[in-house]
Amino acid sequence: MRVLIADDHALFRDGLRSLLEAHGVDVVAEARNGREAVDLARIHHPDVVLMDLTMPELGGLAATRLITAELPEIAVVVLTASEDDADLFEAVKSGAQGFLPKDLEARRFFELLEGVTRGEPALTPGLARKVLAAFARPESGPAPQPTDALTTREREVLELLVQGITSNRELADRLFVSENTIKYHLRHILDKLHVQNRAQVIAYALRHGLVERPDSDPS
Repeated sequence: MRVLIADDHALFRDGLRSLLEAHGVDVVAEARNGREAVDLARIHHPDVVLMDLTMPELGGLAATRLITAELPEIAVVVLTASEDDADLFEAVKSGAQGFLPKDLEARRFFELLEGVTRGEPALTPGLARKVLAAFARPESGPAPQPTDALTTREREVLELLVQGITSNRELADRLFVSENTIKYHLRHILDKLHVQNRAQVIAYALRHGLVERPDSDPS
């Protein structure tokens, strides 16, 4: 895995680089601000950008929008100390494939980071619930037309995603197909709904009422 670190704190970058390299991750570049992050992403084409939010010159959200629009093959994962729900929702809207707190334990961090390489969203359970709740209210009026093009199997995949089953292996097990078949269906869903990653698929499905939202805790 090739990673670009974008953070304006040198000590944090140094510590994160050491941690990543100790786990066999190739850190291809480090950016001190959002502008550098965009420029270095264009040069190095990393698999993943670990993006801080609050940086000089260009913030993390703006940099995320630029990278995901120009280089959609690069997964941007926000790594931040922010506990603001608005930042989480804007990051997902901007195309981020994950949103992780900086105080996350290393073992869980690497589990989620590995999932990103398979196209899985990097969200802790608590943050995933927040995303589901935020986008669960259907918009008024009919759903956009691209949803009409989804096949029955694609809708089954979509329903499982909304239920929180996001790994290729779990999806394949539930539907009794191969992981390659799951990747095929997911690619078509992304294309048809004009979204960039699974987090946005879930948000889109809930916002437009394409599937029923998971049962909430009655308490």
